Amino acid sequence: MWCILAGSLAALPFQRRLALLLGTIALGWACLEGVVDLRGVVALGIILLIARVKMHATGRSRVLTAGGEILLVIAALALLVHQIPGFYNPRILDDVQAGTHSAPFTLYFNFDKALMPFVLLAALPTLLFTRSDYHPKCWQWLLLILSMPVLLMVAMLLGALKIELHFPSWLGSFMLANLFFVSFAEEVLFRGYLQQRLAGWLGNLPALFIAALIFGLAHIGGGLLLVVFASMAGLIYGLAWMWSGRLWVSTLCHFALNMCHLLVFTYPIYWQG
Repeated sequence: MWCILAGSLAALPFQRRLALLLGTIALGWACLEGVVDLRGVVALGIILLIARVKMHATGRSRVLTAGGEILLVIAALALLVHQIPGFYNPRILDDVQAGTHSAPFTLYFNFDKALMPFVLLAALPTLLFTRSDYHPKCWQWLLLILSMPVLLMVAMLLGALKIELHFPSWLGSFMLANLFFVSFAEEVLFRGYLQQRLAGWLGNLPALFIAALIFGLAHIGGGLLLVVFASMAGLIYGLAWMWSGRLWVSTLCHFALNMCHLLVFTYPIYWQG
């Protein structure tokens, strides 16, 4: 089921009909497995109805189009923070440690969060691909890529992380969840939707910094230092999105930084317990 759901998200930027088919299969399977119950199905049906009304209103009624987009964004945020009833996200890892000096953490497979890209795509058709007026040189891309391990090394110098190589037995589950249900879902919201909408209102550079700051503030539960580093990471992902106009590029940057963090450094933080 989870591989099918991941496959639907992988297909979404390129083959939307295939993505919808795989997503429907995954949803049906989730219902059979008890991951989604009738309340969740009804909620998704209402969201689908809103999406269809918005689609038919586009170009005819600005009020219905704008109202439909607002409702879809609210629904996407509700999915993100698990406020729509009827979803029972399974706990895959419970209080595990990547290494001796890594803090314990828990990992869930979030079915509701994984549906957010479909909802936001209905809200904004250019969510995954948009025109870019930037033509960065190869050396600029290289600097952007190198900035990710540099950011982690700065965190290490400040005492938040330590070098600790890992290759845990649950690496496959972590990679699946982190690529599709974390990195892609978060990039859809913060870069594909928020940064793109802000760029249309304020321009590219203000949108880049504001979206990065909001992304950082979304990590406030981890403390002020995490907010700072998440904001800086948001700038990296935002530049990747702004330069390429393709969400899969910023998603791969997001995933690459997370994997570098897990495999090379204490994850999620340095812990002396």
